[in-house]
Amino acid sequence: QVQLVESGGGLVQPGGSLRLSCAASGFTLDYYAIGWFRQAPGKEREGVSCISSSDGSTYYADSVKGRFTISRDNAKNTVYLQMNSLKPEDTAVYYCAADCVGYPQSYWGQGTQVTVSS
Repeated sequence: QVQLVESGGGLVQPGGSLRLSCAASGFTLDYYAIGWFRQAPGKEREGVSCISSSDGSTYYADSVKGRFTISRDNAKNTVYLQMNSLKPEDTAVYYCAADCVGYPQSYWGQGTQVTVSS
């Protein structure tokens, strides 16, 4: 079965850190760019970060640049999103997808909740 599974979300205080994981099963992540997206209540989904399949180049939204780091471990078939200096406005459900645009027909995970609150 082809699927992406996110994990690592939770409740954290402002200024804290979390590391999200996006693990693939049923296919090899090596050949795909992997994107992280988030959707907060009442807001549209937005792209957060992406990592290419070819040279490992990365993209970050301005809102997370300098705080979030995306990486991939092809041996573990997993992509990570290290999130530091978290802010309340980072609160959202975070999804990973097997592309950087967020096409509906791509492979998507089920999402993991990140809540930043004191």
